[in-house]
Amino acid sequence: MKLVSYLKNEHDQLAFLVDNRLYDCDIVHPELPGNMNMFLNYWDDMFPLAQRVNEAIKDGTIHQEHGIDLSELNILAPIPFPTSCRDGYAFRQHVAAARRNRKVDMIAEFDQYPIFYFTNHHSIQGEGNIYCMPDHFEKLDFELEAAIVICKAGRNIPAELADEYIGGLMIMNDMSARRLQMEEMLLNLGPAKGKDFCTVIGPCLVTLDELAPYEIPAKENHIGKSWNLTMKCSVNGIQVSEGNVGDMDWTFAEIIERCSYGANIYPGDVIGSGTVGTGCFLELNGTGKLNNPAYQEQWLKEGDVVEMSIDHIGTLKNTIIKEESSFSILERKKI
Repeated sequence: MKLVSYLKNEHDQLAFLVDNRLYDCDIVHPELPGNMNMFLNYWDDMFPLAQRVNEAIKDGTIHQEHGIDLSELNILAPIPFPTSCRDGYAFRQHVAAARRNRKVDMIAEFDQYPIFYFTNHHSIQGEGNIYCMPDHFEKLDFELEAAIVICKAGRNIPAELADEYIGGLMIMNDMSARRLQMEEMLLNLGPAKGKDFCTVIGPCLVTLDELAPYEIPAKENHIGKSWNLTMKCSVNGIQVSEGNVGDMDWTFAEIIERCSYGANIYPGDVIGSGTVGTGCFLELNGTGKLNNPAYQEQWLKEGDVVEMSIDHIGTLKNTIIKEESSFSILERKKI
């Protein structure tokens, strides 16, 4: 299934996405909840019913006139109100390239355990405009990622069972203000202000049954589902990044195991994969300058259009907008 949240009568409405038409869940079946948070909280009861309804839409039992053309609606993040948002560090290629570009050795601990950080779940958004303050434009960056949402509450979940807690996959753009990020992390804390202004997810939540044909084995000595899904990012129509969800070294199941150790996870928790190899300007600029000292760095600018796609999930499109403010926290530094 592909599930979308959109704005309807000033509220988030959950709908099935079939052939570029949206079918409101609570209209096509009265027992289905009308929003994603409720759907996730009653996942075990609602998911089998939703599968049957989705098939009825696909085979024409539920007619097209019940649907609305996707282009006519204001699409939100699939999970408009996450209960939390964590981001992982799952792609060895990205970590190794970033460290090589800084002329430091690959860190051995990467292969010992997955890590994650918490980011601002109130800054989650879907497609559309991304509003940035002046300081954000100091090395403004995208990060091409996949993300999951948790669909069942749990605690101390072993990786062998953790895939059962995944509601589906989405695209994630973990927007980054690199100067703010780098300055704070000199103090061994962060990334905080470098990340808290915007995280984009979407365009839909694709459930794992729909992605079953693309499952591949996890990397050697790893546990959990993996998928052969190409990931791409373009800026102003020019492709700048390409990778694959299957390149994740740490699986989402293993990340869930670590997230849930001694801590509760809840329906609506969003977890990102971390950046795919080549999946941000920070890495691309570093590699470019390593190979050519005259390489011209590229960062996101006002008016840029960022488009991310993952096979069988969709395309996520955002435009960078400068807020009408001159306020700068960088200018308020004491020294």
